[in-house]
Amino acid sequence: MFRVMNIVAPLKADFAAVPCGVASAIDFVVVDVETACSRVSSICQIGIVGFRNGSEVFAYETLVDPCDEFSPFNTRIHGISCDHVLGQPTFGHIHATVDGHLSGRTTVAHSFFDKGALEAACRAHRREMIETTWLDSVRVAKRAWPELASHRLNVLTRYLGVRHKHHDALSDARAAGMVIVKAIDHTGIDLAGWLKPTNPRGGAAPKAAAAGPLKGHRVAILGAPRDASLGHWLAEMGARVVASVGTTSTMLVISRDQPFGRLAHASAPYRRAEELRQSGSAIEIVTEDDLRTRLSLDAPVAA
Repeated sequence: MFRVMNIVAPLKADFAAVPCGVASAIDFVVVDVETACSRVSSICQIGIVGFRNGSEVFAYETLVDPCDEFSPFNTRIHGISCDHVLGQPTFGHIHATVDGHLSGRTTVAHSFFDKGALEAACRAHRREMIETTWLDSVRVAKRAWPELASHRLNVLTRYLGVRHKHHDALSDARAAGMVIVKAIDHTGIDLAGWLKPTNPRGGAAPKAAAAGPLKGHRVAILGAPRDASLGHWLAEMGARVVASVGTTSTMLVISRDQPFGRLAHASAPYRRAEELRQSGSAIEIVTEDDLRTRLSLDAPVAA
């Protein structure tokens, strides 16, 4: 089925799915869409779930008339066909509701396919783009459980023991939300921590002091920009602050602000430093607090 798109004025949003008093008390929302064909604008189902304190507080789901054809390949994946969407609203009709749930919030999606689909649908239906802060639960899962061979949603839900019907938009949204909840619990990294960049280089590195207990050291920082307070302190101690761990690095300092929680050892800089140590390089891995304590006691640091 292929219908000529009818661009209509947006309908008034219906927020009946959100309980009274809940709307302003949501930590994050999760969105998932299914599409009718290879054109990512062809949204035929959307599911949105809101989470607060690790629990679901609202859910919104609807089938959507994609105003486009249905590909047999896509229908085999999610089971939705043209017959299912007869009489259902178009994306243009539900845009205001979707925007109301997502705008101004942190929005989780399992990969950014859903972000791209929403942007394409907004363009196709001549609607305003949805302004939200995106968080990719695939990226979160890769950092939280680096030992897994795959971080597909159905693999994660089996591993985490989460009930899940794959390729149902509402179930997928719930599952992706639980990936975030369990990752926060597993790693100790809160939502704000997951939103931070994992390897913030910042601006130019501060110039090393002419003398100091770290003179001769080439130091990489895990979890903080090199031009932030830790980088300046290291430079004042005589260290040359470098952009990343390399074969000439002598130290990796783990910042107090590192975004990996209990899993700093799973980060790429830490793993690279460990590989170098195992191959014979004299690189030390030390926390910021331990290094500051050591230098305050005037203990020597071998270059």
